[in-house]
Amino acid sequence: MLDSLVTSKTRIKLLLKFFSHSNSGYLRSLAKEFEESTNSVRVELNRLTEAGLLLAEDEGKTKVYKANHQHPFFSEIKGMVSKFLGLDDLMERIVKRMGDVQRAYIVGDYAMGIDSGTVELILVGKNLDEKYLEFIKDKTYEKVRRKVKVEIMEEDPGNLNGILIYGA
Repeated sequence: MLDSLVTSKTRIKLLLKFFSHSNSGYLRSLAKEFEESTNSVRVELNRLTEAGLLLAEDEGKTKVYKANHQHPFFSEIKGMVSKFLGLDDLMERIVKRMGDVQRAYIVGDYAMGIDSGTVELILVGKNLDEKYLEFIKDKTYEKVRRKVKVEIMEEDPGNLNGILIYGA
């Protein structure tokens, strides 16, 4: 879906990086992470900054980029990225059918803004329906072509390094 609207693969990678959650990055690290030339990344960073979607801040001699949360389309773009990744549908299904899910976290590559093809989730709750979880993981792969790895914990250890996507 997103790739039919946005024709630049580099721009898609940048949107995934900055709008899947609050990431920041600088030119050389982004070029290395995406395995792209610094020039192609620079062109897209400039376009997104000129459009007001990204903010550029100087940190010494380095320019650091991040999503502009004040942009009028921030929520819409974040929603499109989430739908592209298939996370909104996955979370809605899991929370409705799994039982008493207290919290859900995205961890791993997606938590760092990298579309690696595997979504890693941690669900916190008791007596969750693990049979349904296996079913939904298979269905999700069929729909969004991404593997889903899920770890279940009865209690939140409080030090999870990821993005809280459900719960408080």
